[in-house]
Amino acid sequence: MRDADCVFCKIASGELPARIISETGNTIAFMDAFPVARGHSLVIPKGHYERMQEIPESENADLFEVVRRVVARVDEMGGSTLVALHNGRGSGQEVPHAHVHLIPRSEGDGAGPVHSMFGGAIQLGTDETFEIYDRLKG
Repeated sequence: MRDADCVFCKIASGELPARIISETGNTIAFMDAFPVARGHSLVIPKGHYERMQEIPESENADLFEVVRRVVARVDEMGGSTLVALHNGRGSGQEVPHAHVHLIPRSEGDGAGPVHSMFGGAIQLGTDETFEIYDRLKG
């Protein structure tokens, strides 16, 4: 499955150039064209899926195996790596094609922990916590 207007589909098909780091039959990893850190890379399924839950199980396993292999190399750039997946436009996804960011991190880089993106933890009452828990555990 491919979307003719999708920049990541064009990279996966070879229609657009990219600095390919790793590639399998279902997955491709490449350097981000607009990096936020030296070594910032992306790992994508070659098929067009907007959200992670749309990726078939076998392709998802391949995707995260490539993430696992490439993250070791990205770690060498800064000492640690932020592994991030924005799942849908409301979460901050800019390209509507599932993709995993691998962003080198190091002490003092100014980016902070994930909680700093939201200004801290929210307060939940006991009833609300259990309601959310029941919905999440399925």
